[in-house]
Order: sequence, then C-alpha cells, then structure tokens
Amino acid sequence: MNPAYSVIFFTTASGAGYGLLALLGLTAASLGQSASLAFVIVSMIIALGLITAGLLSSTLHLGHPERAWRALSQWKTSWLSREGVAAIITYPFALAFGVTWSGLYPAHHAIAPLGLITALLSFSTVFTTGKIYASLKTIRAWHQPLTVPVYLFFALASGASLFLALSAFFMRDSGSVATVTPLSLIALALLKYLYWRAIDRAPRDRTMGDATGLGPNVRQWEVPHTTKNFVQREMGFVVARRHAKRLRGLFYILLLVAVLLELLAITIPLVSILAFCIVFISAWVERWLFFAQGEHIVTLFYGNAQA
Repeated sequence: MNPAYSVIFFTTASGAGYGLLALLGLTAASLGQSASLAFVIVSMIIALGLITAGLLSSTLHLGHPERAWRALSQWKTSWLSREGVAAIITYPFALAFGVTWSGLYPAHHAIAPLGLITALLSFSTVFTTGKIYASLKTIRAWHQPLTVPVYLFFALASGASLFLALSAFFMRDSGSVATVTPLSLIALALLKYLYWRAIDRAPRDRTMGDATGLGPNVRQWEVPHTTKNFVQREMGFVVARRHAKRLRGLFYILLLVAVLLELLAITIPLVSILAFCIVFISAWVERWLFFAQGEHIVTLFYGNAQA
C-alpha cells in the first residue's frame, strides 16, 4: 500500500494522545486531585490536541472529506465507523474528567470514575483503529493477530513517554509511569519482532488463478493499462526488501536509545523530553513500514504471480 502521510500522522498522533489521556485518567483514579493546575491543563490540551489533529488529518486521505461524517452510520458492521463513534464518545468524558481533576469544578468523588472511564474509552478507540487494519482479509500483512496489540502498545509507550516529558517539564513526580515506560518500549520491540517474523514466514498462497477463477496455470497476456492507474499506485506500492530491513533496524535502534534515555531520566528528568521525540520518530518509521508492506491481493489482477 502507498503510505499516506495523513494516515501515518493520524495513527501516530492520535495514538500518543490517547495513550497520554489514558495514563492521566489512571493516574487521577489512583492519586485523586492533582496538585498542579498547570500540569492538568497543559496535559489535557496536548492529549486532546493530538487526538483532534490526528482525527482531522485522517479525513485528508478521503476523496470527499466533507462526507466523513457518513462513516458513523455503519457502526454495526464497520470498524472504521466504530472508531469514529468511540472517538466522539470519548470527548465529553475526557472534558468532564479534566475539569474535575483540575479542581475547576469541585467534584472529588467523580475524579476516579471519570478517570477510569476516560482511560477505558481511550484504549477502546485505539483498539478499534487497530481492528480497521486487522479485519482486512485482502491484505495478508495486516490480517493477523499481532496488529491490534502493536497499536495498543504503541499508544501506551508513546503516551507514557509524553507523560514523563510533561512531568519533567513541570518538575512533577511521574510515579509508576517511570517504570511502565521502558517496559512498554521493550514489550513493543518484542511484539514488532514477532509481527515481522510472522509476516515474513506467512505463505504467499494466493495466485492469479485464485483471483480469476481460471485455474493454477493462468498467466497474464496483456497489461490492462498503458500507464499505472489509481489502484496500482495506491495498492501496488512495493518497498524493496533491503530498504525494509534497514528501516526495521533503524526502528530497533531508536527504541533502544529511547529506553536508555528513559532510564537516564530517573536521575536527569529533562532527558525524557528527548526520549519522547525519539519514540515519536520511531512510530513514524514503524507506521510507514506497516503501510508500505501491506500488499493488497488486487495486485494479482495486474501481474503479480502471488500475494
């Protein structure tokens, strides 16, 4: 698949935003009223800002962005529609949580339940995003069980890194998140290793004969177009094996550096700001490669022997 930068930004930005929002909710549910109004306001603005910017950027990939609202009507059958519904439902609970946690509205008894609901809705929205791709049987590299866990752990890891960076900036104790962050990064690296190994070993058993129903020995006699059409440009994108190998290596190096910086941040807190930047870059590398390696079976109609 041709990696669309609008969708890459959507999945990385909204993932970090939802991860941060979920951790804020869990922290508030555990510790109660925040002692820093500035931390709450800035953190909530950044979390909701990343989520909103990501969701809006996803519409840029549509032919008619003004019709994006129609996707909400298919929530019974479409994971894309469920994602939109989940995202919309999250907003009022997140805003109510932020207002009570900050103390702008005195309702201490509501902080914990609102925080837990916000965290649950945040991870649920990321879950639906991952299911959009995992449910596509036509793309072998996406239709497998590790796609959704990778999305969830990326949201957790990037959100935790951002949480640490904000805590360092406001000179605030990050609590258990300081332990969660490097562990989530290590778990993410392991999941991606298992994911890439799985798609590399998966059999390419779909052939042109299967696609056309003409039997195992069918061959393409003539190309359907003199130049590449939209389907070939968007769904026939191929990344060279050597480039994919280098990008995978770069991803692991970035995660390793991020883990070391997060550990160093225990003694030098401001280092966590650099660590988050590296985690966000690693997310772009991983997500570009995720889309680039998603080979659609429609390419069988355009000359590919197997998919």
